[in-house]
Amino acid sequence: MVRQIQERLRATQSRQKSYADRRRRPLEFEEGEHVFLRVTPTTRVGRAVRAKKLTLRFIGPYQILRRVGLVAYQLALPPVLSNLHDVFHVSQLRKYIKDPSHVVEMDEVQVRENLTYEKRPVAVIDHKLKELRGKSISLVKILWDAATGEATWEVESQFKKQYPFLFSGKPIFGDENSYLLGGIVT
Repeated sequence: MVRQIQERLRATQSRQKSYADRRRRPLEFEEGEHVFLRVTPTTRVGRAVRAKKLTLRFIGPYQILRRVGLVAYQLALPPVLSNLHDVFHVSQLRKYIKDPSHVVEMDEVQVRENLTYEKRPVAVIDHKLKELRGKSISLVKILWDAATGEATWEVESQFKKQYPFLFSGKPIFGDENSYLLGGIVT
């Protein structure tokens, strides 16, 4: 009776193991490959990364420095994650597939000593006259960043003093305050 129960228990265990093993696959990485790191409380990465409502499930990619044992890898972590141990189990890693669209080119920005930078206008998009308390004020729409399309309305007379290279000498509306804009975009 006991032997029969043990045999059935072994058969049930092997059946369940075969079901579970269908999903499992051995993960192996090479030195120099890049992987993502899972953000979970067990990896303690969640404490190093700011907790917000929409937290990331994986962070990285990080380069594998070497294999430690059969199922662990040492990663090259940035200084921000220096409080973490740099060896992780294979279950906490996901392979990174290189894609050129993941690379974002940075614009060169010159930062001043007080950590501010000057935005330079790209072109003048539009021109209009606005009536305020019986006076007409000439406004120009300035394109600040061609990539994002960020544009604002500015007072033309003040803007001409700061950036005269955007304006040429042809009047648009016939008065001395309105000129054909040198960098006009249509």
